[in-house]
Amino acid sequence: MDRRGRSRGMIPLLALHTFSEYYRLRRKPPVTAGLLAANTLIYLRPGALDALLPSMDEVFFNAHLILEYKDLKRFFLSPFYHLGEPHLVYNMLSLLWKGTQLESMMGSAEFASMVAALLAMSQGMTLLLSKSLCVFFDSNKAYYSEYSVGFSGILFAMKVVLNAYSDEMTYVHGLLVPARYAAWAELILIQMFVPGVSFIGHLGGILAGILYLRLKGLYSGSDPLTLLLKGLSGVVSWPFRFVRGLFRRRRISGRGTVGRSPSGWSDSTTWRCQACTYDNYGLLSVCEMCGMSRGVSGPPSRRVSPQSEDLSLEELRRRRVERFEQ
Repeated sequence: MDRRGRSRGMIPLLALHTFSEYYRLRRKPPVTAGLLAANTLIYLRPGALDALLPSMDEVFFNAHLILEYKDLKRFFLSPFYHLGEPHLVYNMLSLLWKGTQLESMMGSAEFASMVAALLAMSQGMTLLLSKSLCVFFDSNKAYYSEYSVGFSGILFAMKVVLNAYSDEMTYVHGLLVPARYAAWAELILIQMFVPGVSFIGHLGGILAGILYLRLKGLYSGSDPLTLLLKGLSGVVSWPFRFVRGLFRRRRISGRGTVGRSPSGWSDSTTWRCQACTYDNYGLLSVCEMCGMSRGVSGPPSRRVSPQSEDLSLEELRRRRVERFEQ
């Protein structure tokens, strides 16, 4: 099964649905988008990726091979592989719905940390369940030698986290159930009506979600992985923020403010007119508001004629209005 994935028309529909969903969102969740892109590209294997990525046979999750030969690539890579286009699209639509909600609530760094934790926990739970069933029920080794791939274990875990504290009701394949038990209902219904799915993989995902919530409840602060991801995102985004800051600098002839210094201007870059209290940019020598020279106190004089008579209070007000309207 090392051939490239071929789209039969469902992936363009997935792309269209994803685009429309992201278009309506005010804040675009980047981690969810990255997961969608990673799963889709691994399935399609375009160009050089076909040679770089391991084949499906090399990454199938199999408890026996992982434990016997310490084959960790099966442990970590199997969630990102899918058996066919319907398998991929169904999982990605579920990821789009759950991911956008969770990432919007948690923030991108914490969401990425959670996904990494749920991946390790769900795979670990599946491995533990498979080995335990083999040890305690020696005659039944079906789950221990089962081959499986797909993101659904992590999706079950995300469903547990998303609905953990909900008191609402929700529909699961047409059946109305309490939201907090939706993952359990889906586990049973899928097992009943969809042949060939991994019961142990889905159950491991649910248990991983429960374990994650328990551990999260014991630790109130940000976990180390979240802090690391926030630090890395800050380092990566610093050049972009620096360049953007350069283009946001105020021009020398830009507007000042009356009565206070603009945010971002220090005292050394502004000077306050003694006549009208207008804060001007530091490189200007004449007040933009009233024409008074810098460092001169007293009533303002006209810019066009320094020898002209002092302005009246009404004339000063009129000039202020004209200045703001420019």
